[in-house]
Amino acid sequence: MLAVDQWASILERLGADWDEARLSWTPEEREAMGESAVVLGPLGPGRIGSELRFQARRRGGTPRIRNLLGRLDEKRIWGTLTLVESSSSTPAVTPAHDASRALVDQWDEELARLAPGWRDLLCELELDSSDYVPRAALLGAPLNPTRRRDALAIRFRVSSAGGYGTWPGMARRCLQRMDAEGITGDVTVLHGLSDTDNVYTQGPVWRIGGKSV
Repeated sequence: MLAVDQWASILERLGADWDEARLSWTPEEREAMGESAVVLGPLGPGRIGSELRFQARRRGGTPRIRNLLGRLDEKRIWGTLTLVESSSSTPAVTPAHDASRALVDQWDEELARLAPGWRDLLCELELDSSDYVPRAALLGAPLNPTRRRDALAIRFRVSSAGGYGTWPGMARRCLQRMDAEGITGDVTVLHGLSDTDNVYTQGPVWRIGGKSV
């Protein structure tokens, strides 16, 4: 396939929102590497092994690239044009967080989904802002929360039968206090157990990522 046709195919896949793209040109014949670099010189290609890599920009750069690739075709320099990666200046559209959903309402919904007779839960509160973390930890102190270092979140354990974990009612009360101060986020029950027996222990231990939590 001609280089310009390969470029047209890549443009179709990129769609209308792309801003920059990294491309790779691999000549079929190793001896054509030098001449390919000369033709593509205005694009400032860099050589990586048997490839020439260069960047393309949607605004103003598309016609130039097509012309240079056309010169490769005119010189009968055959090869493969590949899209390495692309980026868009248009921010991705993500669902808006429903700040109107109180934490305590989310908690009630999570408990309602659990099987009857649950006993031990591992829960997580992911906060919407780093500003909320210290205050949430203070208001949630009875939960004995632990901080997730890779996210704006705290984890806590709940038990309906004693042991290591606060009572469900206390967890609800802590979340109500956070709601009262305008702290928003998402409450999730990560894991739940039923019919457990502590047998001289503080309760079950969950292992996530090879670590006890």
